[in-house]
Amino acid sequence: MRHLISVRDLTKEDVKGIVQNALDFKSGKKSFEGILKNKTVISIFFENSTRTRTSFEMAAKRMGAEVINIDYNQSSLKKGETDYDTIINLSAMHPDAFVIRHHESGYPKFLAEFTSIPIINAGDGTNEHPSQALLDTLTMYEIKRALENLKICIIGDIINSRVAKSHMWMAKLFNWELSFYGPTTMLPKKDWIKGIKIEKSIDKALKGKDFVMLLRIQLERKSGQNIPSLKEYNRFFGLKKSNLANAFIMHPGPVNRNVELGSWVMDNHSKGLITKQVENGVYTRMAIFEFCLS
Repeated sequence: MRHLISVRDLTKEDVKGIVQNALDFKSGKKSFEGILKNKTVISIFFENSTRTRTSFEMAAKRMGAEVINIDYNQSSLKKGETDYDTIINLSAMHPDAFVIRHHESGYPKFLAEFTSIPIINAGDGTNEHPSQALLDTLTMYEIKRALENLKICIIGDIINSRVAKSHMWMAKLFNWELSFYGPTTMLPKKDWIKGIKIEKSIDKALKGKDFVMLLRIQLERKSGQNIPSLKEYNRFFGLKKSNLANAFIMHPGPVNRNVELGSWVMDNHSKGLITKQVENGVYTRMAIFEFCLS
């Protein structure tokens, strides 16, 4: 029984094991039915979500678990109950796992100090999104049949991206040649990204890469104030039919069409992996449940 709070908490062997189990679940080589029979998973999302919340729920239910979704707006937290009391009271009901997303960085780690029931981080503020990094890693492995020494560029709103941060730690595990590209107002300070190359143009960001990952502008975090306009952003930082390179294209979603990623690229590009990422999300989260609860 263990928490999954950060990619930093995982070893290379942990990641390889999760990826292999996800592949085995997907191929049918390993059965997932009944693994979570008689288990209860409590899902608490303090931020909106489609893919992450749905795939965690589908994964748990396909494995035989009962899933309880708690609506924050109808919970005792809205009455003034503290986060500490909420997790203590829910833990007293003896669920088998919590899946938590929160707008505050460090929230799952904070709650993990007060319960031994596994907490799975489904995204915390601008800090990390470990399950997304794991499903992306699975998707990359399916394409390249290797995890070591990949060349990856992440383009977009880096400073607000928990996905980029989780991939930064994944890159250290597998010796990826990871680089970032985006407006200077959306890039972290250099001391924060020590050892990560900052590309100088969209052409250099795309050239020679195995994978290019696009990120949306996080308007809910006021990132739109850091650029003149979305049209201007698309002109200099968007991926379009006219500037496609040979890399495979990824995006954690949701996509802002024709801002960071053109509709043609999304719908017609033979190397687009976005729906494959979504598909792999269910199998990866199955493997995460097994990792945390077995």
